[in-house]
Amino acid sequence: MRLLVTGGAGYIGSVVAARLLEEGHHVTVLDDLSEGHRDAVPAGARFVQGRIHDAARVIDGAGFEAVVHLAAFSLVGESVEHPARYEENNVLGTARLCNAMQTLGVNKIIVSSTAAVYGEPDVAIITEETKTAPVNPYGSSKLAIDNDLSRRTHAGEFAAISLRYFNVAGAYGPYGERHRQETHLIPIALEVALGKRASLTIFGDDFPTPDGTCVRDYIHVLDIANAHVRAMAALEVGYHDIVNLGNGSGFSVQEVAEAVRNVTGHPLPTEIGPRRAGDPAVLVASNERARTHLGWIPEYPDVTTMVEDAWRFAQERGA
Repeated sequence: MRLLVTGGAGYIGSVVAARLLEEGHHVTVLDDLSEGHRDAVPAGARFVQGRIHDAARVIDGAGFEAVVHLAAFSLVGESVEHPARYEENNVLGTARLCNAMQTLGVNKIIVSSTAAVYGEPDVAIITEETKTAPVNPYGSSKLAIDNDLSRRTHAGEFAAISLRYFNVAGAYGPYGERHRQETHLIPIALEVALGKRASLTIFGDDFPTPDGTCVRDYIHVLDIANAHVRAMAALEVGYHDIVNLGNGSGFSVQEVAEAVRNVTGHPLPTEIGPRRAGDPAVLVASNERARTHLGWIPEYPDVTTMVEDAWRFAQERGA
């Protein structure tokens, strides 16, 4: 298929684009490089620098059969400070992308969504039926996108699948995690191992979990990309499927820290900080719908594998 991949110069987007190319698809990457990197665009993909707001000029006459949409701002703290920026880029930008698709006869889309739409649920195992109650503008923007896609598909215009991610980790070949503002546990821990930070701060060690630290669902970036490959075959016009992508089990902060110690050989000193407001003790996703609707199961569920791949990438880049 001829595919447009928005955000294909980013962490997840680059791995998704690479896997789609490996499956024989023709890929064009659209990315404004505000968060992504030009050298992360896989060889074999056509690259167009630009915003999703201007997607009409890229789609027009290109013969695309579907869009894989991974272009969004995704920093929770930044979204709280600049909510209008997230509304303009994520919500308005996606609406303009979908309008361009509709006008130009492209009616299939796979969208990167997020566990942030669930907010702070009072259940440990999150399913697609768990109440959506985002607590920050980032989560609200992604929920608005999902709601708009539901309206479009129910009107018979679109085939859409929203893939809701939890904590993505690992690397795939030359494609890995490098953000201008790092907020994720594993890359921060690896920065300690590389000597770029003095220690790792653990926010709270008195949660009702086996070791007192938060438990979260981690999933390998390659498993995320493979879910996109499978979703291509599951798109159905008039239907919007929402699918959680999770491991089905979780790892505590202490378990992740120990995996980093084992992989890197670094002692990884830690400091205990206060709990962060709104941090639930356990957040784990059910992947039952992903199994039944997409035929997808995570192939790399072990956190040690995720850390090993991320560590290799970090060492190769010296970052």
